[in-house]
Amino acid sequence: MERGKRQKSIRIGRFTMEHWQIISVGLAIYDFAAVCVAYFLALFLRYDGVYTSIPEHFLKAYARVIFPVAAVSVLIFVVFRMYNSMWRFASYTEFVRTFMGSLVSSVIHTVAVTVIVMRMPLSYYFIGAGLQFILLIIIRFGFRFLQILKRSREPLKEGAKRVMLIGAGDAAQSILRDMARASEVDDRVVCIIDDNPNKWHRYMEGIPIVGGRDDILSAVDKYKVDEIFLAIPSATAQQKRDILAICSETSCKLKQLPGLYQLVTGEVTVSAMKDVSVEDLLGRDPIRTDMQEVFQFITGKTVLVTGGGGSIGSELCRQIAAHKPKRLVIFDIYENSTYAIQLELKDKYPDLQLDVLIGSVRDSRRMFQVFRDYRPEVVYHAAAHKHVPLMEDSPCESIKNNAIGTYKTAYAAMVHGCERFVLISTDKAVNPTNIMGASKRMCEMIIQAFDAKIKAGKAAEIPQLFTHEGFENADKDGTGSVFRNIRTEFVAVRFGNVLGSNGSVIPIFKRQIERGGPVTVTHPDIIRYFMTIPEAVSLVMLAGTYAKGGEIFVLDMGSPVKIDTLARNLIKMSGFKPDIDIKIEYTGLRPGEKLYEEKLMEQEGLKKTDNDLIHIGNPVPFDTEEFLDGLEKLMAAAYGNKENIRDLVEKMVPTYHYRREKETA
Repeated sequence: MERGKRQKSIRIGRFTMEHWQIISVGLAIYDFAAVCVAYFLALFLRYDGVYTSIPEHFLKAYARVIFPVAAVSVLIFVVFRMYNSMWRFASYTEFVRTFMGSLVSSVIHTVAVTVIVMRMPLSYYFIGAGLQFILLIIIRFGFRFLQILKRSREPLKEGAKRVMLIGAGDAAQSILRDMARASEVDDRVVCIIDDNPNKWHRYMEGIPIVGGRDDILSAVDKYKVDEIFLAIPSATAQQKRDILAICSETSCKLKQLPGLYQLVTGEVTVSAMKDVSVEDLLGRDPIRTDMQEVFQFITGKTVLVTGGGGSIGSELCRQIAAHKPKRLVIFDIYENSTYAIQLELKDKYPDLQLDVLIGSVRDSRRMFQVFRDYRPEVVYHAAAHKHVPLMEDSPCESIKNNAIGTYKTAYAAMVHGCERFVLISTDKAVNPTNIMGASKRMCEMIIQAFDAKIKAGKAAEIPQLFTHEGFENADKDGTGSVFRNIRTEFVAVRFGNVLGSNGSVIPIFKRQIERGGPVTVTHPDIIRYFMTIPEAVSLVMLAGTYAKGGEIFVLDMGSPVKIDTLARNLIKMSGFKPDIDIKIEYTGLRPGEKLYEEKLMEQEGLKKTDNDLIHIGNPVPFDTEEFLDGLEKLMAAAYGNKENIRDLVEKMVPTYHYRREKETA
């Protein structure tokens, strides 16, 4: 109810009747009269509308039973809750209740008059029942019909949108009804599109169904459409893409119903419509994985997520929390986003044993403390610097956080009995041309080196890196006992760009469009692989269950997408025309940026797993001893902020080619 408005009420003695109760009493009086009038009219019509032609014994029989039957009918209507509905929003449910109440009332009337008094003409029963139902329906649905009629004839208010609905099914009907009864919604559906020819040139809720998808462009012009609602929740991603591709040729803003869930739960309303996102134009169905193996793997275990406040890390935490771990430990250096995921998980999973810790993976003492106190059995290492241009300006920070931070975390996991260590890697680690990608390739080499040493029974030979000697020294007693029975399995999972993640191009493009442009794209031919955050994390967790140690799992991300196409589609879906309303500017490749990202190096091949979307890259051989020996020198150079850090990285990562790109730039 709007602020300031109060429903009328009447006080009778000690009792107060609310407005709806007053309406219900009036409706009951009307129903009593309707029953009486309906059966009188039945007699009247039976005898050709001539009152004097009605036999007196039929009139006496009618008069004898009609008032008691009418009173009983009102009681029947009470039982069927015909006085509790909000008739302004009357729908199918109210129609059924009215029909059933009227039917029972008519049966009782028939039995009463026949058994108690006499047999009446057969037409009396049928005409009376029909007229009774009509009179009951008219008063209940008349107000709503008048509202709809009035609304349809009203001119559009200033600022209201003319809407095209795509889909003439249940979802579309629900949206039409929601718009018809929502006084706060001034927008109006002016036409409907559906690919079923059997529906063409017909009407739904008074709105014409004008044709199929081939008629979208002409209908937009004919009906002066401002917005298009896609109301086909059962459509596949490919079907949506095809339809939205046509819609994007118009200047209309696009919205859609998220999915079948809204239809099942009855949440098909105008407010449930969401803006069409670029994900809807990727042209593939969402990746759905059978998480049963993950459930069996995670349940009852203590799990640590580093970088747990980030976009990937926080989604890892959500999915892990849903699989009933014994304990979930979130570790991150940035407190704001970490606090946000803590509040979210505590609210959603009140029984979850949750620990949230702040610290840096660079700090070996802190990492030893965390592993010593919580003894995680599974680690998902998502902590990393990921922004390519920023890392180009601060290369030593990339090495400190990504490479050395991964090394220290992996070492702490190894000596504290961790069962599985899953590194979150990136396709930028393949033939890297930037320091961020090179640092992530080093992370992959680190976990492969650890795995090789452990399998060879030489875990004690893995050097421990720390910048401050202290209690974190693993082999305190000098006996080497800590290195016996090492069982940690180290694996990496590599995938491409994630839609909606921190630093993703989509939020940047949206902000630029909101400001009126220009939208900046580095190069017209630049392409990237894309996946949604939940998809990527589900596959990361599933890949982690397949680990035997040393693998680099590669996720199938479908076909790559041109960033220029992505930007143009986003502009169109916002209701603008690229290069006319919103300009696109090409700024040139940023330092360290490639036109395309590979998922595998040339030397790597693919091995299948039980999941068609997860592959294993055959390891590229490298000198493990030389690599491990060089890390301490690299760490010293990084912490010394040496300008030649890239030269050292290039020696350790043969596939890193920063000089070649610099020379050809």
